[in-house]
Amino acid sequence: MIARMGKRELLAQALDKSGCNSLLTRASTWHGLLVMNYHRIGDPAGSSFDWDIWSASAEAFDRQVRFLKQHFEVIGIDELSSIAAQRPLRGDRLAMITFDDGYRDNYELAFPILKSLNAKGVFFIATGFLDNPHMAWWDEIAWMVRNSPASQIPSTEWTPQAIEFDDPDRQDTIHRLLTIYKSLPGDETAAYLDGLAAVTQSGRCPQSVAAEAWMNWDMIREMRAGGMSIGAHTVSHPILANLEAASQEREIVGSKQRIEVELGETIDSLSYPVGGRNAFNETTRELLKGNGIRWAFSYYGGYSRLDEFDPYDIPRVPVETDLSMPQFRAIAALPQIFS
Repeated sequence: MIARMGKRELLAQALDKSGCNSLLTRASTWHGLLVMNYHRIGDPAGSSFDWDIWSASAEAFDRQVRFLKQHFEVIGIDELSSIAAQRPLRGDRLAMITFDDGYRDNYELAFPILKSLNAKGVFFIATGFLDNPHMAWWDEIAWMVRNSPASQIPSTEWTPQAIEFDDPDRQDTIHRLLTIYKSLPGDETAAYLDGLAAVTQSGRCPQSVAAEAWMNWDMIREMRAGGMSIGAHTVSHPILANLEAASQEREIVGSKQRIEVELGETIDSLSYPVGGRNAFNETTRELLKGNGIRWAFSYYGGYSRLDEFDPYDIPRVPVETDLSMPQFRAIAALPQIFS
């Protein structure tokens, strides 16, 4: 992975220095919709939570939005109907800026930047984090590991072999435990978190720690009034494909209806939690169609060609803190290769 990303960065740097990134961006080497997805904006330094969930600093996000505005038509949810019907907008290379989860820095840092640049953003909200503030499972796993007085995760039913902590940041341990969580059936995840709370000796993350992590509904309403689009991201952020159909439907409908009550308008878009190819299935698609969701977004890279547009699998490109501006420009110039 490091070698692959290193080669991509070297190629992106070379394209940038030679001027090819700029030339290819203007040359229309692709046609379709490129969606850049974010989670948190800011600096994770010193945080006990999952560092990988931060996407960019405020300064980097500002540069990225300016670049997209300069070279593409940045659209919101409302314009997707034209894409699906293959009706032309102002151009045939479109960009979208999306956020998942509902972190407060989306409102405090991202929203002012988008508003100042007259750029549309789409915010997918996991409603349970707003209604009952608690740490998301990925952040809580990171918190338990980083606050643990222990030196390892002992052998358990979920970890057949002990996992030594990689001090000082314990990042590899966190990644391994998150991978285990993602593989579990939905009805086993709560027990897994309780088990980690015990073996790390950290306990569960106190609700008071989570109180300032998430936006509130007043913030969501202000962003909507400010021209942003709002979509669903389930209630509790499970991996939908790991749930039975009835549980999937409760997560989808519960999130959609909760947002509709708060905003007083119909919500017809959703982003899949985790969003990989195995995070949703045909059952998920049918439940979305049957419950008024018209657009659903995945999260494994790529872009949508206008002649092959799948409204229930709109790919998104992860934006992460190690993504340099040359790589960002390379993704925009050649998403066929870099996204």
